[in-house]
Amino acid sequence: MTSTKASSPAAGLRFLLDTADRGAWAEWLPLGFFHGVTTNPVLLEAAGLPCAIPALETLARTAFDLGAGEIHMQTWGRTRDRYADHGRALAAIDGRVVVKAPTTVEGVAAAARLKGDGVRLTMTAVYSAAQTLVASALGADYAAPYLGRMNDAGHDGFGEIAGMARAARAHGSTMRILVASLRDPGDVVRLAEQGLDTFTFSPKVAAAFFADDLARQAVEAFEVAAESR
Repeated sequence: MTSTKASSPAAGLRFLLDTADRGAWAEWLPLGFFHGVTTNPVLLEAAGLPCAIPALETLARTAFDLGAGEIHMQTWGRTRDRYADHGRALAAIDGRVVVKAPTTVEGVAAAARLKGDGVRLTMTAVYSAAQTLVASALGADYAAPYLGRMNDAGHDGFGEIAGMARAARAHGSTMRILVASLRDPGDVVRLAEQGLDTFTFSPKVAAAFFADDLARQAVEAFEVAAESR
């Protein structure tokens, strides 16, 4: 890591928990290694929550009470006007809310308005390095590619996302490439080895970080030794 990157405000590994399940937040956020949480309308539906500002305000308060440093919540509405209106309402909840907008013409148009209002942004539904450059030129804080979905579609997701990071670094961008749709810890390790530093993943993937038989055996040996004294 170069000294320039180390001094950047974007430097450092960052994990986020990809779920709107408050029970999972209560389980994982107190461990201290998650920076915050990411949500979207599909995750809200899975958690039995409406995509509506009052419910999202309550959800954000819960996340912050549990120690989240930020929560990413997605705007909705199909048109740039509705994306912008909902995005402003989300940002007004708390300064720690990062508004997600799709990297489409309508989403980018809305995001430009939100950026002008000082709203923090994650550009989502990113599938190419070209989209990453759009997000960077816009001044977004994050761009979120979907690794698993890219691979499922027959793309070289790992190579494409590594290319996104190189393209961003090449012109000094401090925008984080927030890799989503991760299937196991090996995905995170493989991308981290290529310089990626920001990841969001499900509670299932989080649990897999600790599913190591050798570690469990070592801890059990420690405990047995401690109890023998």
